[in-house]
Amino acid sequence: MAYVVTDSCIRCKFMDCVAVCPVDCFYEGENMLVINPDECIDCGVCEPECPAAAIAADTAPEAGPWIALNAQYAALWPNIAEKKEPPADAAQWMDVADKFESAFSPAPGQATSPSASGAA
Repeated sequence: MAYVVTDSCIRCKFMDCVAVCPVDCFYEGENMLVINPDECIDCGVCEPECPAAAIAADTAPEAGPWIALNAQYAALWPNIAEKKEPPADAAQWMDVADKFESAFSPAPGQATSPSASGAA
C-alpha cells in the first residue's frame, strides 16, 4: 500500500507533506505534487499535514483515478525533498472541486532538492 496525491493538490501545492516525508517520495509538477508508489513506505505522516486534504491511501475510494497518475508523473517529474512556498493564490484554489480537467499541468516543476540539481 502507498499514498497518492489527488486533484485537490492542483494549484495549491502547499508542500507541508514534503517537509515530513522520511523517504523523499514526492515529485513536483508545475502545479501539483505526486507520490512515487514504489518509494512510499506507507507511513502516513504526509496525509494529515496537507491543508488541502489532497493525500489519500491508495485503498481509499477517492484514490482510484490517481494511482496511475501518481506513478506516471513520478517517473517524469523531478524529486522534491524540501518544502518551498506554495503558489500565491493557493488558498483561493483550495476548495475548488474537480480541478484536473481545467487546471492540471503535465509540465515538470522546478525542484531544488540535491537529487534534482545534481549537487552531492
